[in-house]
Amino acid sequence: MSRLLTVGCVQPTSRVSHAGNAQGLEQAIRALAAQGATLIATPEMTGALDCNRARLLAEARTPDADPTLALVRGLARELSVWVLIGSNPVLPHDRAQRLVNRQFLVSPQGETVASYDKLHMFDVDLPGGESYRESALYDAGSTPVLVKTGIGALGLSICYDLRFGPLYAALAQAGAEILFVPAAFTAVTGAAHWHVLLRARAIETGCYVVAAAQTGTHEDGRTTYGHSLIVDPWGRVLADAGAEPGTILATLDLDAVQETRSRIPTLDHARALPPVLTVQG
Repeated sequence: MSRLLTVGCVQPTSRVSHAGNAQGLEQAIRALAAQGATLIATPEMTGALDCNRARLLAEARTPDADPTLALVRGLARELSVWVLIGSNPVLPHDRAQRLVNRQFLVSPQGETVASYDKLHMFDVDLPGGESYRESALYDAGSTPVLVKTGIGALGLSICYDLRFGPLYAALAQAGAEILFVPAAFTAVTGAAHWHVLLRARAIETGCYVVAAAQTGTHEDGRTTYGHSLIVDPWGRVLADAGAEPGTILATLDLDAVQETRSRIPTLDHARALPPVLTVQG
């Protein structure tokens, strides 16, 4: 008997405050649950997306006081669904002046069963003048996270992590069946790399990849790429949300993970590499 799991992604254009995003988030989660989703994923910075440091620090809360997390916990319990909050800007403690970019997995009982802090900070200067320095405000996480649940083994990551293949190889080696990559990819980098990287991570690991994304022009002035994707272990795109706010849905057959890995067993063939031999030519 196949292990089937129906997964949905929420694709919003998030605003700068938890209050400004709450209604749209609730509507999207309810709609996906009504369509049969068992697990619903939201993008990076679901609760508040803002490049203004002072305003974001004022909006951020500790996990116990985070209004988006509280909303999702109530909805998950009411609707009996799993919800992965892609991330929120979180104060690690009451008097913190720096944030963590934290992901939360909420069970159908409304419990926060796992969290993950983004490992890789997006510190880049892009063509066209865009510049980002996540490390100026956020502390990087230190630990990859795999969550073993009754619906599958879930590997957690956030946005810029996508560019670091060894993280996903490690999650797959640890048993991940579904990799989550919630994001707020810029329009420039998204158009160039988003589809390619997500399909590559699926192919390399033999995992499903579920990537809920931000889209459009936001209150803080940035523009994100959209195209939330659900990709199967062979690298085929099962659902693509395009550039407009909305939702997508796909049913995953988790038996396909082992089937795909048996066809191309790269995880079994992977070797620990010695130091690179550098030769002067």
